[in-house]
Amino acid sequence: MTQDPAEILKEALRLPPEARAALAGTLLDSLDETVDEGAEAAWEAEISARLKALDSGQSATVPWAEVRRRIAER
Repeated sequence: MTQDPAEILKEALRLPPEARAALAGTLLDSLDETVDEGAEAAWEAEISARLKALDSGQSATVPWAEVRRRIAER
């Protein structure tokens, strides 16, 4: 028996935030039929470079409240 997507959504929205996030990630992953190995490698390199910049002091973090304030000012 096929369930109505609206009913499935109602049920999903009753889940705790962590479960909804996991469900959303799983649903998004299910849309990718192929894995772009080049993209995966590029993301890994980017993450590594950003961590290195943070660790060396070349980059600094900004508190979320400050980021939100800056966005709101735009």
